[in-house]
Amino acid sequence: MARNDSLALYRRLLGYVRPYTQVFVFGVLAMIVNAAAEASVPALLRQLIDGSFVEKDPEFAHLMPLALIGLFVVRGLSDYVHSVTLASVATHVVLDLRNAMFQRILSLPLAYFDRQPTATLMSRLTYNAQQISPIITTSLITIVKDSLTVIGLLGYMLWLNWKLSLLFFTVLPVIAWVIRSVSRRMRQFSRAQQNSMGSMTHVAHEVLGAPREIRIFGGAAYEAKRFDEVAAAVRRYMMKTTRTSSANGPIVQFIAVLALAAIIYYATLATRSDQLTVGGFVSFFGAMALLLAPLKRLSNVNEALQRGLAAAASVFEVIDAEPERDTGTRELPRSSGHLRFENVGFRYAGADGDALDGVTLDIRPGESVALVGASGSGKSTLMSLIPRFYSPDRGRILLDEIDTHELRLADLRANIALVTQHVVLFNDTVAANIAYGAPGEVSREDIERAAETAHAMEFIRELPQGLDTPIGENGTRLSGGQRQRLSIARALLKDAPILLLDEATSALDTESERIVQQAIDNLKRGRTTVTIAHRLSTIANADRVVVMDQGRVAEVGTHDELLARGGLYHKLHQLQFRDGSAPGAALAP
Repeated sequence: MARNDSLALYRRLLGYVRPYTQVFVFGVLAMIVNAAAEASVPALLRQLIDGSFVEKDPEFAHLMPLALIGLFVVRGLSDYVHSVTLASVATHVVLDLRNAMFQRILSLPLAYFDRQPTATLMSRLTYNAQQISPIITTSLITIVKDSLTVIGLLGYMLWLNWKLSLLFFTVLPVIAWVIRSVSRRMRQFSRAQQNSMGSMTHVAHEVLGAPREIRIFGGAAYEAKRFDEVAAAVRRYMMKTTRTSSANGPIVQFIAVLALAAIIYYATLATRSDQLTVGGFVSFFGAMALLLAPLKRLSNVNEALQRGLAAAASVFEVIDAEPERDTGTRELPRSSGHLRFENVGFRYAGADGDALDGVTLDIRPGESVALVGASGSGKSTLMSLIPRFYSPDRGRILLDEIDTHELRLADLRANIALVTQHVVLFNDTVAANIAYGAPGEVSREDIERAAETAHAMEFIRELPQGLDTPIGENGTRLSGGQRQRLSIARALLKDAPILLLDEATSALDTESERIVQQAIDNLKRGRTTVTIAHRLSTIANADRVVVMDQGRVAEVGTHDELLARGGLYHKLHQLQFRDGSAPGAALAP
């Protein structure tokens, strides 16, 4: 990253400090006081030696110990104040950045998540964001306080003996060149380390989410090897960073010690010729010795600084991502449920062919339509266009004769409920999961009524705390059928006029399917329903069946009409009975 980019990143980060300007300035003032106290030590040392030991002034003998105590009290208090205040600002900035990133994630289009692994976003939200904190604490303290300390000590050395000080100044350009060279490598290694950390999080996320599959298919050795590779990459870049950072300090110190050795030699000659007092010599030497620690910290500050700037770049990449477009301005309090597709075409980014091509379909209010077809025929894509998870490339979709792009996203989606085979529940109570997304305040009676209609109260009553029972992550304490009934209860409570069912019973056993199907029948009553159907029980009850083939509408009709026609639907039906020999078998793989 270029120097201008680094400055722009730092300035942008400081923009997040603006709400905490008063605390920040107070911390910076405390750093200035601390640096002044640090630089005052050699001067106090000179007065102590010359006044107390050389001139044997009794007043100095009484005052110097008190002055020394006072100086270190001021130094200690200022050190505490600037550490606490800047840490407070840093944690607030990290919190604000995490909130900004999380809010942007909530508004990103689904296409973004198709390209970006979930674990990478999690790594940026947790690990990368935390790496920014040292920029405002450790790095800033080092840059401001230690720079002021170095300037103060160098100024004192110039005042004490400018000739000797010039010897020390000769090494500063060399030190600056070393620090600049190291900073470039540190940025590269930090960025690579954070990317590797994202890969490691991704692998761990996949493994933790599939313990059954790994065990049944004997994938433990493979996953262990995969994790070892990404973890080794993290370690490799950490060691590169550590080696570069660790070499930086000794190199800078060695250059400084060469100058120090020359200065000591010439200072000894100056003392012999009475150009320096004993106290002046000790003070000058003490100032040089005190310079080494801040110089070392300044030379090592690149590690935290470059790591933090690399992390900031990845965080701002998420914050700057283009959110889901909501260009609609028209309101639609409650739809009648009339959907119409007019010559709709769509292609996924990077795909070779169209997922949908010229789809025209009219779904009347209250009608139940089943989408049928082989895998990849466009069923899921067509359903995803209705709530504008994706936008069509060609044609348009109308709801109540209004182009959905003219509707506000909130209004459009408020009129749609979704139930899928992959049920998503939250680590909360049963009641909270049912009430999730329901408009306004939801009463206990409304939740119970929805649960009853969804045939969920049958098992909820048997739970330890009933509706107040925590269900674990994604409902792990419930069976598949129980989870599905909760998702149906959630859709019932939303009471949307349009219902999207995405293979809602395909993963259930026969008994669970029977109960869930009854709940679905209750849910469909009085609503426009679009169902991706793989089971004959769902298809047979639909008002119309739409057969998809290679992104096009191949056939439309009732179950009986399509069977009598002897077309694609008839072939799928025959294939189902030949392979499954049961009404509940899957229609398409």
